Amino acid sequence: MKIITGGAGFIGSAISWRLNQLGIKDILLVDADVAGTKKNNLENLLYSDLIDKDNFIKKISLDDISFKVETIYHMGACSSTTEQDMEYLKANNFEYSKHLAKWSIRNSVRFIYASSGATYGDGSMGFEDDEKLIPKLTQLNKYGLSKQMFDIWLLENKMLDKVVGLKYFNVFGPNENHKGDMRSMVNKSYSQIEKTGKMQLFKSYRNEYKDGEQKRDFIYVKDAVEMTIFFDGINQIGYNKNGIYNIGAGRASSWNEMAYALFKALGKEPVIEYVEMPDNIKNQYQYYTEANITKLRRAGYEKPVMSLEESVIDYVVNYLMKDKYLSIND
Repeated sequence: MKIITGGAGFIGSAISWRLNQLGIKDILLVDADVAGTKKNNLENLLYSDLIDKDNFIKKISLDDISFKVETIYHMGACSSTTEQDMEYLKANNFEYSKHLAKWSIRNSVRFIYASSGATYGDGSMGFEDDEKLIPKLTQLNKYGLSKQMFDIWLLENKMLDKVVGLKYFNVFGPNENHKGDMRSMVNKSYSQIEKTGKMQLFKSYRNEYKDGEQKRDFIYVKDAVEMTIFFDGINQIGYNKNGIYNIGAGRASSWNEMAYALFKALGKEPVIEYVEMPDNIKNQYQYYTEANITKLRRAGYEKPVMSLEESVIDYVVNYLMKDKYLSIND
């Protein structure tokens, strides 16, 4: 059985989608959302069961798992980059992860977990997924710090070479509608353009970047998931590869480029308005991110990554415009 924490969420449900396409249906989803506010993400997917995350961790703590587990995809976390409650972040993103990692290693279960590109902070140390650099990184927000804490804990306890940590960069795509303000800019801007005919981007406050020329490594969720399952037993090439890996497109694109792709997908002329950045994020704003995916390539991952324009068009035309979620037939 495959277990996916955060299984009703964005990347978690997309992993189920891809596993279904590969003929895998024996999947246990773990999420806080068992009541169903993310139910649209799961409507077209096949899985064995969905259980509450607190009940699941109790079973793990009591070693009360009666079935054979092959892999745990640990995608569950508080992913809000503006969350200020450090105790909440520590409980959800650090302590919970520690319990799962120890159980997985003790029971010889493949453990693949979500770290984050936010651990790189302002990028002054670069974006290379070298475990030796982890202790030197400084984060810009408490979310990034909570992810960094777990990476360091694994490193200090000599566990990082027994698991796979994936530093996701700016992932966007189907099944993110439930994320509210944490939705991707592609998703939010699609709605904005439909309502107002224009798109808003933050002004730049650094001379080296013109308005809208701040850059991000945007990666489509379909590519991110393909990279993720590369490390599972489905693919023997990646099964014995452990440690930290970046999950990104390996190229930086500007917000303006993303905007142009979005307007192109909608068949509209670009109308962009540059607005003031809120004071509460000015000091933690990343002006540039670009995942170095050399290590992933060296591990044997050979599939090409969709271009930003291709990704945005697929997302808009095949999902947003149709109000559609990932389906096994996609």
